[in-house]
Amino acid sequence: MTDSLKNEHRTVLLRGGEVHSPADPFATAMVVERGHVAWVGSEGAADAFATGVDDVVDLEGALVTPAFVDAHVHTTATGLALTGLDLSSAGSLDEAAERIRAYASARPGDRILIGHGWDASRWPERRAPRRDELDALTGGRPLYLTRVDVHSAVVTTALLDLVPGIRARDGFRDAEPLTGDAHHAVRAAAYAALSPRQRTEAQRAARAHAASLGIGTVHECGGPRISSEDDFTALLDLAREEPGPRIVGYWADLDIERARALGAVGAAGDLFADGSLGSHTACLHEPYADADAHTGVAHLDAAAIAAHVVACTEAGLQAGFHAIGDAAVTAVADGVRAASEKLGLARVRAARHRVEHAEMLTPETIAAFAELGLTASVQPAFDAAWGGEEGMYAERLGAERARTLNPYAALLRSGVPLAFGSDSPVTPLDPWGTVRAAAFHRTPGHRISVRAAFAAHTRGGWRAVGRDDAGTLVPGAPADYAVWRTGALVVQAPDDRVARWSTDPRSGTPGLPDLTPGRELPVCLRTVVSGQTVYERPNE
Repeated sequence: MTDSLKNEHRTVLLRGGEVHSPADPFATAMVVERGHVAWVGSEGAADAFATGVDDVVDLEGALVTPAFVDAHVHTTATGLALTGLDLSSAGSLDEAAERIRAYASARPGDRILIGHGWDASRWPERRAPRRDELDALTGGRPLYLTRVDVHSAVVTTALLDLVPGIRARDGFRDAEPLTGDAHHAVRAAAYAALSPRQRTEAQRAARAHAASLGIGTVHECGGPRISSEDDFTALLDLAREEPGPRIVGYWADLDIERARALGAVGAAGDLFADGSLGSHTACLHEPYADADAHTGVAHLDAAAIAAHVVACTEAGLQAGFHAIGDAAVTAVADGVRAASEKLGLARVRAARHRVEHAEMLTPETIAAFAELGLTASVQPAFDAAWGGEEGMYAERLGAERARTLNPYAALLRSGVPLAFGSDSPVTPLDPWGTVRAAAFHRTPGHRISVRAAFAAHTRGGWRAVGRDDAGTLVPGAPADYAVWRTGALVVQAPDDRVARWSTDPRSGTPGLPDLTPGRELPVCLRTVVSGQTVYERPNE
């Protein structure tokens, strides 16, 4: 392959590969012109284009697919985890402590240390680092260290000292990780202490990593309780100024005019209706199995949700909510229904409001999502990380309730639109791994076909922002695509309980890589956004 694809205004013929397109299930070639797909078809027909294009690219048997859309990312935090202190693979408290010590020693000039990914539920010690331990490991410098779910954090005394009145805030417990308002306050202080250079480096690292994985679009989920206005606008500016995955910005704020002023497409994303299961802050109808009489934390009730949906719908913005626990998901469904009774169901459905995570669904809330036109923006890697009979979900909820989580098959059967994401850095950017996690869900009844999962991670992300003309390689669609080195293509469902499409070529169903667990995932060779190359694998 050549570097000529970097000019988005050149007309390019790609041929000699496999092109995943509903326009032609046997396509081996594609023409790109002015940032859009102009034609897809067979190798024989490609001869007619070969002399009329600026460049011809020999795919050498590679697979071309639409670029992935990650529908839920925290970009700066992702970049900081990629370039800094990442404890997600630490196997014990002692190992985490050694990594913290080494990181602090290696960065003597940093005024703030930021890390991510500890998960005490996986450690033999079964506890988070204490503040006195962190003070000793960092030499008394400010440190902000988030749990893997990003809904609680441990910090040093020096960081607490930067937040007046922190000990009186909700969620502050002297010997425990910070949650709630206390956590949000220290997070704001930590990110405010980042230099513009650190922030830009992190954002560039995250975008470059996404591009290397075939991700063409990222939905940034910012907000006043998550990042900062400067962080959000700097990221949008960076995406306009430098090549890379496009950024679609959501600002999680009840102040919809502020969201609009910042350039967000919705006052949505992580607008918290509740917290997370790992931090015992997801809002449940029944108590946690491992926390006596505790049912989590509700941040918004149905009335507040209804008011926000009405305001957003009338303003032409998307509304959306972070809702994980069954009580929080019920509150969202009830609130959106109340808004539809005021504005009319058709108007609310047309707005395509979103629910992020939506893990603890019931048949009733699934039916409500379908009725109200809500998009379920979900993260299959959560199940891969925490599902199963002995995972964190079972620990928090008991095995019976845990088996009900993330019911993707039921959502699809009911007609609920799915958009897949990672919630990075909660789980890593990993699009093919995400598709695999949905197709081989730990609860077999929730599995969906690879084809359906792939659609949720490509076209589903575009539909979630109101675009029905993108996410597939058909004439007229944006030329957002990735080129992959992979094995034989198949039409795959993990078992007979999952709807499958015929593998007979006469069925006209284009194949995808075999994602059976244990098999090597496809390798990205090139990522193109609007006809412009944003990643090319070295030495290819």
